[in-house]
Amino acid sequence: MDSAFPGLGTVINVVAIIAGALVGMAVGHRLTESTRSVVTDCLGLVTLLLAALSAASVTDPTLADAVGSGAPVLVVLGSLLIGGITGSLLRLEHRLSGLAGRVQSATSRRGSNASHAARERFIEGWLTASLLFCVGPLAVLGSLSDGLGRGIEELALKSVLDGFAALAFASTFGIGVLFSAVSVAVVQGGFTVLGVLLGSVVPDAHVAALTATGGLMLAGIGFRLLRIREVPVGDMLPALLVAPLLTQLVVWLR
Repeated sequence: MDSAFPGLGTVINVVAIIAGALVGMAVGHRLTESTRSVVTDCLGLVTLLLAALSAASVTDPTLADAVGSGAPVLVVLGSLLIGGITGSLLRLEHRLSGLAGRVQSATSRRGSNASHAARERFIEGWLTASLLFCVGPLAVLGSLSDGLGRGIEELALKSVLDGFAALAFASTFGIGVLFSAVSVAVVQGGFTVLGVLLGSVVPDAHVAALTATGGLMLAGIGFRLLRIREVPVGDMLPALLVAPLLTQLVVWLR
């Protein structure tokens, strides 16, 4: 599916998220707490499935050929450690939560004091949905493919998935999910521009390392949704930048 212009895939994705979130907000109050909990659990399980499929890129032959048969796992581990430590020192998760809180305060009705529970609900919805929609391999690979002129099939598929996910999330978390559309526009738009600038020079091995690293971060989101452990995925975001750079470093050192 050819794109009329670079970025069309992201536009479709943003519209799908907005539509899904609005529907979810409209019907969410009609769902019982137990039903919303089941919906969140289903999203958590599907997120773990997507995480497993993405993490399997660590076995990609192009990555093994580039860094050596025993190095792909170490590259992913190193990316997560370096990225996680960097993000922790920069307090990225705390800053993202603070940004979400400020957005929630700005969008609440003037003169009303939002409860602490409502604020936490907004932050959790915005942060969780943003990470889920932006960290996955379809977000990165689809946006790069769009920028490289290879079509928008990946982002078209992602739009359908995100639309239904936004509906389910918004029925539980409310308006915070709607604002995740802004996160998607910024992140995927950036990757699309990167694809336009880089052309076809991004090696498959580097993309595989990035995809595998993003898969493990998706697993962290799944754990959060299932209330298993509050993995600080926000602090790990620099790992997505570290993964291709570390891959290139290993290639140079071989």
